[in-house]
Amino acid sequence: MGKDFYNILGVSRTATDDEIKKAYRKMALKYHPDKNKSPGAEDKFKEIAEAFEVLSNKDKRAIYDKYGEEGLKAGGSGGPGPSSGGPGMYTFTSTSGPGVDPFETFRQFFGDEDPFASFFGGSRSSGGMPGGMPGGMPGGMPGGRRMFFSSNINGHDQMDIDDDMSHGLGGGFGAAPRATRKRQDPPITKELQVSLDEVYSGVTKRMKIRKQVVGSNGQSSTEEKVLTIDVKPGWKAGTKITFPKEGDQKPNNIPADVVFIIKDKPHPTFKRDGSDIRYKAKISLRDALCGASLRVPLIEGGTMNVEHKDIIKPSYQKRIVGKGLPLPKEPGHRGDMIVEYDIHFPDHLSDSAKRRIREVIPV
Repeated sequence: MGKDFYNILGVSRTATDDEIKKAYRKMALKYHPDKNKSPGAEDKFKEIAEAFEVLSNKDKRAIYDKYGEEGLKAGGSGGPGPSSGGPGMYTFTSTSGPGVDPFETFRQFFGDEDPFASFFGGSRSSGGMPGGMPGGMPGGMPGGRRMFFSSNINGHDQMDIDDDMSHGLGGGFGAAPRATRKRQDPPITKELQVSLDEVYSGVTKRMKIRKQVVGSNGQSSTEEKVLTIDVKPGWKAGTKITFPKEGDQKPNNIPADVVFIIKDKPHPTFKRDGSDIRYKAKISLRDALCGASLRVPLIEGGTMNVEHKDIIKPSYQKRIVGKGLPLPKEPGHRGDMIVEYDIHFPDHLSDSAKRRIREVIPV
């Protein structure tokens, strides 16, 4: 029987192209010989590449689904030997002839963003060490990164990026020096504070950044740029907005991504609870016992009347449906407002008041 490519990648036969790509990424990184030194890892790495080459190709996958691996080798006829449609052997995407070069598949999938470049200083080649270890090891480790932010500069928030990376010389195991792939600097993150009112209605924020750029003459200079962030209604705290490669430019590195992370500002009236909001209403002991009509503020402005006829206990909460924050994935729908009650107890009662209370309230 032929190989079960679906099982090799750990996906179902109905897997989408995106699911196949994600599975390949995960499995290839796990079993890459530069990372995994266990016996059989390189064979597993090749199987993973074979499976991806077939399942990521619409025509090859159709033949495989119908005839299996033998059908691919037979040119889609379902049996050994050539078919009427052409030669009896299929070829993987490879520069080394028939079959599959798993390292070429890996290189084409990740491109210049080789996740192992930062560890091994380059991709595997015929001049590398056994098991996929390239001839050179990387020189220096990342140095410190400093970010400076200030607010309200010409109507914009300001961010300065001072990204200092050290570079050493590649070490070698006696091998000749070799060119290394560019690697991307780690992301630069900054909190972006928004009020609940802005989360309710949505808002456009503009952040001015200063970064180092390298001109065509190889000289470095400082550039200012305004990044526009459209905060959508209902976005939750922790939402990330990424601006790819907006960090400092350097000759041998890919600029870092600049990432803004949404954070809620404290609100004087409401507290956020997911897509719900909480409001604490102050109420007297008399109103808690006898009932009352309260005016409750709304996040969109104005107030609404809330009637209470029953006794309000200290732990009681009232949910007002549809008066919370917008649901980002359900346009036109909102969370709820939850009213909590802060019951004010009097500091003193007269003897006559105590007697009347004892008369009307049973033990």
